[in-house]
Amino acid sequence: MKLTDLRRFVAVAETLHFPRAAESLGVGLPAVYSAVDRLEEEIGHPLFERNVTPTRMTAAGEALLPEARARIAAAPTAPSTPAPAGGKAKASKGKGRAPIVKGQPKPYKKRQGR
Repeated sequence: MKLTDLRRFVAVAETLHFPRAAESLGVGLPAVYSAVDRLEEEIGHPLFERNVTPTRMTAAGEALLPEARARIAAAPTAPSTPAPAGGKAKASKGKGRAPIVKGQPKPYKKRQGR
């Protein structure tokens, strides 16, 4: 079982609403559905009754919930130090001409005299 799948399952189990769970996790709704589908396939039993309103957990889902919470709590957390920002800034490789300003004559083109 993947840790991300378990996190998504716990979010759905707490809200009993797939769209709200996806919003709280900051992921798309299809990602939540596919995570729950993978868990259901791995366990061999449905975890939620989806065709009823509101969504309800099955007995298998209620049995998995404490184990999922324990695995999430036991998992190592990511380091709190932020990753270094991008690389070295590069200068543009322009032609050395002034930028074109809308409504002004082109700075590199000579005006036609009369």
